[in-house]
Amino acid sequence: MRSGWIRSAIWCAGISAMMVPFCVAQQESSISHAAAVVDSIPKTKRIEQVAISPDGKQVAAIVEGQLSISSANGGDSHAVPIGKKVQAREVTWSADSQKIAVIADIEGEVPQAEIWLYAGGGTKQVATLKGFVQTPRFSPDGSKLALLFIEGMQRSAGPLEPMTPLAGVIDEKIFEQRITTIDLSANAVKQVTPADMYVYEYDWTPDGSGWAAIAAHGSGDNNWWIARMYHADGASGEMHEIYKPKQQIAMPHVSPDGKSVAFIEGLMSDEDVVGGDVCAVPLAGGAARNLTPGIKTSPASLGWTADGRILFGENVDGDAGFASVTTPGAVTQIWKGEEDVSTVSHGNVAASYSADGASSAVLRQSKSEAPEIWVGPLGKWTKLTSLNDDATPTWGKTTSVHWMNGTERIQGWLTAPKEVKPGKKYPLVITVHGGPSSACMSHWDPLYAAPQSLMGYFSLCPNPRGSYGQGEAFTRGNVKDFGGGDYHDIVAAIDALAKEYPIDTKRVAITGHSYGGYMTMWAETQTTRFAAAVAGAGLSDWLSYYGLNDIDEWMVPFFGASVYDDPAVYAKSDPIHFVKRVQTPTLILVGDRDGEVPMEQSVEWWHVLKSKNVPTTLVVYPNEGHAVGKPADRRDYTIRSTAWFEEWFAKVQ
Repeated sequence: MRSGWIRSAIWCAGISAMMVPFCVAQQESSISHAAAVVDSIPKTKRIEQVAISPDGKQVAAIVEGQLSISSANGGDSHAVPIGKKVQAREVTWSADSQKIAVIADIEGEVPQAEIWLYAGGGTKQVATLKGFVQTPRFSPDGSKLALLFIEGMQRSAGPLEPMTPLAGVIDEKIFEQRITTIDLSANAVKQVTPADMYVYEYDWTPDGSGWAAIAAHGSGDNNWWIARMYHADGASGEMHEIYKPKQQIAMPHVSPDGKSVAFIEGLMSDEDVVGGDVCAVPLAGGAARNLTPGIKTSPASLGWTADGRILFGENVDGDAGFASVTTPGAVTQIWKGEEDVSTVSHGNVAASYSADGASSAVLRQSKSEAPEIWVGPLGKWTKLTSLNDDATPTWGKTTSVHWMNGTERIQGWLTAPKEVKPGKKYPLVITVHGGPSSACMSHWDPLYAAPQSLMGYFSLCPNPRGSYGQGEAFTRGNVKDFGGGDYHDIVAAIDALAKEYPIDTKRVAITGHSYGGYMTMWAETQTTRFAAAVAGAGLSDWLSYYGLNDIDEWMVPFFGASVYDDPAVYAKSDPIHFVKRVQTPTLILVGDRDGEVPMEQSVEWWHVLKSKNVPTTLVVYPNEGHAVGKPADRRDYTIRSTAWFEEWFAKVQ
């Protein structure tokens, strides 16, 4: 079953065998039309990371796999050569702003990387590491470079990546990610932290003697949800636990005086997709303090300034925002806007700060503005690059919308068709985000909203309870209630928005990937009002899912127990228990090496729908993980989804 096959089953409902050629022709026409629309969407240059120097004078960026450096005051940037047949992936500055370190991936099937140092206008290679490497950080005095390194790893780290297929005797070999240092005077590489500990994130102490680190024993993919905070010794690697969190933790940053560690704690469903409260704990250990109690936003990133302030990025009801905090409850809002602001192409709301916090570099984008680098004080940035000036949106206007479900006020992003004619009503496609601890934001979107708008549909990305943006209580709103309040938040949008916009409520479709794929499968067991459904990497059966997936630790915080200890709390949210109700034509898409939501979940859903004569197609992408990553496969995914909507909207009477 894990041999990289693609199998499709296409059914046409309500027609005789003589009409099958017409049905196939209609499907081919829809795919051809969708392909033309998708290929017409403006292309953009890929800006992967931006980092401002600590003195605020220069900006380093990775664009299309190449490193460039610019003056923060503007002017032309210059490319920095870093070897042949490598792609720059991560960059970091030394504290004195004199050196830059770059991780450059070597082309090939197995991860390995070169580490390059840029100083004094020249570059040199300081190491080649065989395995997966990430998160470079200079020691405070610049003499060492620390990295997170998994020696001998045969794939990129993280549960989104394609899993290694099972074969032979399974020995559960664990590859641990360790803090590794490079002595830059001798180019000597040393793995420092213990061989039985997986380190997810870390930060140097100001004296360079060690690190604050978030880590756990055992499998890296599975145990992030139960990771704890440690103080690691830089010489011996010995790790002392300083905080056992109640929920998930991320973004550790040591204070300038070295006395405490700031971090974000909250209910999080995915590593690297951060939201919660800003907290702090003594580096020596002790009680943690919540610095943002009751905040009605979702802090997503943070950084200290030299004077002891904590600056943090946050999701504010679907918008990006920045604020600062010094003592518990003393939060000062700095800026917010209807856009997506980060330091990487797809990441949390964040900025790269100068040491004094007076300046920052960000990657800004929205539904109507292609990604560009901006520099300046938070919220008062000046545009630095013009890499994507030629990419102008060809789709309709996007609006932040709100609607009520009982007493809950729900936010989402609604994109209109490219052209809206008076007196005409248009289909609606609802795209449910992954997570559930995540959020839709206003970012440049060539995969979902853009093609749907160009096809003549309204496109809605809702942020139901369980999402970020309205504080921790809202994010916890679907705990032990998957498919309950969150589902009703989503479907309540249909009639509410139809009162304000020309939406044809008979031609509504639902789609999503991961949690969005689950919600798609669940929704079609609860209602027949959807004309079509597209489930990407969906979860169809909680019991079999629990036994098959590589990350079962994520489920306990959301359900309170394992499926074996409390099957009832899972059963009430289990699509397979209600599958006999399904009538919606469903396209199912999945990667064959998906570890987060294994392919078998999609096969099971396809199989049961096929047995019930529900129109269904299954597409399995070979050698893809949970995040379908190959450009050709992403294009195919978008085209098939768009064509599926067109085909079934056309059949609505």
